[in-house]
Amino acid sequence: MAKNFEPENKLPNMIGQGTKIVGDVETNGDIRIDGHIEGNINSKGKVVIGSNGMIKGEVICSNAELAGSLNGKINVSELLSLKASSKVNGDIKTGKLNIEPGAIFSGTCSMGNQQTPASQQAPPRDIKK
Repeated sequence: MAKNFEPENKLPNMIGQGTKIVGDVETNGDIRIDGHIEGNINSKGKVVIGSNGMIKGEVICSNAELAGSLNGKINVSELLSLKASSKVNGDIKTGKLNIEPGAIFSGTCSMGNQQTPASQQAPPRDIKK
């Protein structure tokens, strides 16, 4: 029976303040960013951007908590939480969204199931001449 790789320790990955990474980051677990990343982040767990953290790129994860800055797209399958100190410049796609007063967001946002219900779809045009 094949089993997906799971890290034995459940400690989150951490990128500390004063650290800058240029490149993509992939992880099966959670990650906390207090430094700067120029690149994409792909996590099967939770992504936390601390108040000093800054990301320039795309983030794909299951859950996210932003207190720092994001310049790019974010795609969260479950819950995205924007703290009062967060600054997001880019597009958001998420299942659920929590925004604290004071958070700054500039871009587009789409939430939940993105399929248009049949009742809201345009009726087919009848082209008869």
